[in-house]
Amino acid sequence: MTDTVGNEDRNDGQTGGDQTGRDRLLRLATAISVSVASTLAVLKLGAWLVTGSAAILSSLLDSMVDVAASGILMISVRHALRPPDRSHRFGHGKAEPLGAIAQAAFVGGSALLLIFESAGRFISPEPVAEVPLGIAVMLVSLVATVSLVLFQRSVARRTDSTAIAADRLNYVGDTATSIVVLAVLVIGQRPGWQWLDPAAAIGVALWLLASAASIARRAVDHLMDRELPQEDRTRIAAIVRADLEVVDLHDMRTRSAGGTRFIELHVEMDGGLTLWQAHTVCDRLEAALSAAFPESEVILHQEPAGLDDDRLDHRIYKRRP
Repeated sequence: MTDTVGNEDRNDGQTGGDQTGRDRLLRLATAISVSVASTLAVLKLGAWLVTGSAAILSSLLDSMVDVAASGILMISVRHALRPPDRSHRFGHGKAEPLGAIAQAAFVGGSALLLIFESAGRFISPEPVAEVPLGIAVMLVSLVATVSLVLFQRSVARRTDSTAIAADRLNYVGDTATSIVVLAVLVIGQRPGWQWLDPAAAIGVALWLLASAASIARRAVDHLMDRELPQEDRTRIAAIVRADLEVVDLHDMRTRSAGGTRFIELHVEMDGGLTLWQAHTVCDRLEAALSAAFPESEVILHQEPAGLDDDRLDHRIYKRRP
């Protein structure tokens, strides 16, 4: 039987412009992320030195992690955008989830450091100075972070980037942090409420730990070649079976890396078809799948219907309890 590989020559002219636009958008998103994180870290450092607030310290540590994480994001995304070469014929897309794992490590480490720092404030509470300055800085931080999150959400939807999605989740946490810190600065200065400052910092730390776990889980799914969502697999099967020349399909395997979906399956057709006719059928299927799933690589293996052979589907289902 002959395999046919789709989405290489025929679709280059159609998707090349889209791919270039995706690359530019990803580079822009990473540059903006680094710029925002760096600016906010400097502002919060000054606010913490003046106020001494543990809650502001929690936000400062978060921003410092953001600077490092966004720097890693920029490096990983730019590496992921490199075209395939002799040593990496599937491309470099998995650099994105590797960068996301590094982000998760930074976020988790900062959360543990923050818990350790804040625990001592319960024993020896310290008053917060220059509250109006702290409030002003956190308001600026909140506006900048919300704007960045909205921009990253748009980019993640348009590019399907794991790294951008991970970075956005990190900044969603920053938004919650800013709101909590603002509440602490307004309420926590009343007599008997000094405990609220370190308590809020620990709450933020727990949020960061949960965010780190979520980022790492999604990145590991990509590195382990987790299948595409079931609704996508169902759609793929429906597109293939809709062709009148197709009898059935089996051994479908899917994964994604760096915004590219990889779709591989065996197509069962009438064994009396000529090689040319079978190839024509696969050309139609490749075009239909590429239209439904842009920026995908499709590999179809042609087989005569009714062939009794060893199949991946059989091996997988036999292992099920």
